[in-house]
Amino acid sequence: MTVHPSLQNYADAWTHSIEAIAALVGPLAEGDWNRRTPCPGWSVRDVVSHVIGMECEMLGDPRPIHTLPRDLYHVKDEFSRYMEMQVDVRRHHTSPEMTAELEYTIIRRNRQLRNENRAPDAVVRAPLGKEQTLEVAMQMRAFDVWVHEQDLRAALDEPGDLDSPGAQVARDTLLAALPKVVAKKAGAPRNSAVVFDVHGPVEFMRTVRVDAEGRGTVDGAPSLGPAVTLALDWETYVRLACGRVRAAAVADRIKVDGDQDLADAILREFAVTR
Repeated sequence: MTVHPSLQNYADAWTHSIEAIAALVGPLAEGDWNRRTPCPGWSVRDVVSHVIGMECEMLGDPRPIHTLPRDLYHVKDEFSRYMEMQVDVRRHHTSPEMTAELEYTIIRRNRQLRNENRAPDAVVRAPLGKEQTLEVAMQMRAFDVWVHEQDLRAALDEPGDLDSPGAQVARDTLLAALPKVVAKKAGAPRNSAVVFDVHGPVEFMRTVRVDAEGRGTVDGAPSLGPAVTLALDWETYVRLACGRVRAAAVADRIKVDGDQDLADAILREFAVTR
């Protein structure tokens, strides 16, 4: 059997992005694996190690037994320690070791997807020993792999795939986080609206509405009198939302109309992943 039809778009997006990663890193010289990426604290090798490690966890492989060094400045909490384990254990792996493990992991995951017959609401393991549905797990793997593909492209100066299937998954995943960013974290006033006008390879306009109880929702209907409108390109939106850059560094790529203080608060809280 194949993956459930409602999960096929996540499988397709994952496949497209992870094959792009394999193509990007396959020809790299040993020194190129040490290039810094926009992902804080991680090199090209580290990003690929993370991807391999997370896919191995989807396969049900046991996590490595490993003690992290104490001087990793980007490891600040339990979640980052969890993620770092799969990375640090591979930090001294050579280029051939990295590409071989990546290729083998892709083969195994492709086989798993071809044989996947669980329902979307089947419960699978999540980071930190938690649980999630298979649908959420596949969505997050498609999203994560695309974001890290972009990290690698930035490090290797190989732009592309900003409108790929993974980009569409990333759009939906990041949009779902907007109400919390605007209503809760940035503290937008009750009975207000904030418009996001995004252009480029992926284009959309969305309105986050904050109701009388302070709850936020997002929809595609325009607002006649928004408190603030933020216009920016898709690549900048992704870099901000994924914590790859601060708003001050890309201020020239963001147009603000309306309440500047609210816009600043939103941009300050815009990162929803790392």
